[in-house]
Amino acid sequence: MANDETKKQVKSTKKNRSTAKEMNELKEKLIKLEGDILYSKAEAENQRKRSLEETEKSRKFAIERFSQEILLVKDSLDAALIIEKATLDDYKNGMELTKKQLIDIFSKFGIEEIDPVGESFDPNYHQAMSMIETEDEPNKVLSVMQKGYKLNDRVLRPALVTVSKQK
Repeated sequence: MANDETKKQVKSTKKNRSTAKEMNELKEKLIKLEGDILYSKAEAENQRKRSLEETEKSRKFAIERFSQEILLVKDSLDAALIIEKATLDDYKNGMELTKKQLIDIFSKFGIEEIDPVGESFDPNYHQAMSMIETEDEPNKVLSVMQKGYKLNDRVLRPALVTVSKQK
């Protein structure tokens, strides 16, 4: 019987050692997983901060390319003002060239004119400043007081228009 008890104690001791070994392995895995989680959290936070910084830089410098292009128009206007002996035609030609330069810049950056003469009135793109009774179809744009502009199909400024109405 003593021999059976000794065998049981040996088995129990081996089992306890095995369980203790498994517990130690699980504790090590737990410590490693906790470290991985902390690392992942830190990495996610760093990525979030980098993303915010990048967004801020993009916002801050998004207009840089447009600004460089628009400076060319200002240079043209400055050059026109330097000329001392210019005729009215010279100024007119210079203004037309400068306007063309500005239109080219608008085109490069997706800015479109809204010039709706003859079109149906659309409150998304037009702002009615007055209405005139006519024999023609109602809600037609008769004249444009100030052109509107869109940036990539989003209205920057609606066109100020006169609209027809029935008598």
